[in-house]
Amino acid sequence: MPIVAQSTETTDWVSRFADEVIEESERRAGDKAASPATAPVVVVASGLSPSGPIHLGNLREVMTPHLVADEIRRRGYQVRHLISWDDYDRYRKVPAGVPGVDDSWAEHIGKPLTSVPAPKGSAHPNWAEHFKSAMIESLAELGVEFDGISQTRQYTTGVYREQILHAMRHRGDIDAILDQYRTKKAPPKQKQQKPLDEAELEAAEGSGAAAEDDGSFGTAGYFPYKPYCGNCEKDLTTVTAYDDDSTELTYVCDSCGFSETVRLNEFNRGKLVWKVDWPMRWAYEGVVFEPSGVDHSSPGSSFQVGGQIVGIFGGKQPIGPMYAFVGISGMAKMSSSKGGVPTPADALQIMEPQLLRWLYARRRPNQSFKIAFDQEIQRLYDEWDKLDAKVADESALPADVAAHSRAVRTAGGELPRTPRPLPYRTLASVADITAGHQDQALRILSELDPENPIGSLDEARPRYDKAEAWINTHVPADQRTIVRDEPDAELLKSLDEASQNSLRLLLDGLADHWSLDGLTHLVYGVPKVQAGFPADATPKELPPEIKTAQRTFFALLYHLLVGRDTGPRLPTLLLAVGQERVRALLGE
Repeated sequence: MPIVAQSTETTDWVSRFADEVIEESERRAGDKAASPATAPVVVVASGLSPSGPIHLGNLREVMTPHLVADEIRRRGYQVRHLISWDDYDRYRKVPAGVPGVDDSWAEHIGKPLTSVPAPKGSAHPNWAEHFKSAMIESLAELGVEFDGISQTRQYTTGVYREQILHAMRHRGDIDAILDQYRTKKAPPKQKQQKPLDEAELEAAEGSGAAAEDDGSFGTAGYFPYKPYCGNCEKDLTTVTAYDDDSTELTYVCDSCGFSETVRLNEFNRGKLVWKVDWPMRWAYEGVVFEPSGVDHSSPGSSFQVGGQIVGIFGGKQPIGPMYAFVGISGMAKMSSSKGGVPTPADALQIMEPQLLRWLYARRRPNQSFKIAFDQEIQRLYDEWDKLDAKVADESALPADVAAHSRAVRTAGGELPRTPRPLPYRTLASVADITAGHQDQALRILSELDPENPIGSLDEARPRYDKAEAWINTHVPADQRTIVRDEPDAELLKSLDEASQNSLRLLLDGLADHWSLDGLTHLVYGVPKVQAGFPADATPKELPPEIKTAQRTFFALLYHLLVGRDTGPRLPTLLLAVGQERVRALLGE
């Protein structure tokens, strides 16, 4: 049946994947429906391991299918976006830098994440729930609609029992597939270029007597199933016997020595190994689209191998684009096994959801990008505001319009936004100078545009709050702005005639130019007037030395106002200091 496309959004990567996913979903169902409303439900998926802070790299695992699912919803189709919480994975290591966690947590290594205590002071019942909760809150703020599935619940309530028994019956077939890759050794001295992604690590460090990251080997052969010990709860176990007819399984724990025989057709304390578990879920849920990180796409990785194993379960491999890493202000790669990596909650503390969504929407999945927590965030916001203006006046390119649309709204409606989106750098400067005094902040903001003054800080929220949080949490103390209490008498006394004249020109124009645009015109115009040019002369009409004169003038003002060579944009700084105090500090 024909694809229902969006007229301005067919040029972006999201729409292209949406086309493929719809076609594949209908091909699988053999559906001849005449409209999206009667087509089969489209299933897309993400997988997250709450083994530690769920970071901004992990967010790409969610945002990529979310954006595709949302586009499909916009076209009128029913979509189910699954997020599998891999909370039944083993606890691999104690992550560094997590508040409320010390070396004593090492005793829990090998247990399911839902059996590990939450960090001290947490209100959550276990480790997995502690880290899931923060991500769930962030996804709600980002407008991500999803259906969460706890793998602990799936396994411990027997949902996958038939799939487990099926995998055990076909363990020889699974072993044969995996063996194709076990024999492929890396060339000598070949260095791993990138660390394995979280799920691969979960498998690779799986443990006990496992000879490979894809199952358990012992004297009884290969098994794609790993029991958790009935005594110590750890997965450091080896299956020593299994009977297909009775489903009796015997295992021994290599950690505590405990051994028992259970019937697998009624036993719910274990799970399929990762390289079997993932394709089993593709088949069980009917997943049509699920992206994966670059390490999943390498030869012998779980996505490639899963493409063959999924057939054993009667399913098909989903469309699975590889997504690239997300950096943070120069960090090459994030790993949630390390402490201190920024999470979506950290990003949403300093930026609006629209900006964060835009960063993921505007780049194809295989393109890496960085999220700024330093001064670069101001440039990103400038770029976003320019795009916002271009979309409003219909001068933006179609692909940019599409990315903007995906950032500001979902199929369910528009995301809440700041009523008066003033420049982020201006808000940050105001928050910096006023140091939390909201009445002062309102005074300054109300003077930015005298013809259309802001009447309440609420008009500038939540952007103002995000900018204030950035100033308070990411700007070093030695870079904060502190306005002088008294004039620098010594510096004022030492000024030559030209410098004194420049200050006089500025002071004489303050009253008539007391607005953001007016002061911008004034401070840039003083050096022009001193050199004999009109204050509104353009850079093309001026000799290069005017730029040097402007820099010298600006440095003088910063020294007289804040005692440094640089600071917030001068027009904003002047407004923040106030006319009376500016005149006093400049020696009037």
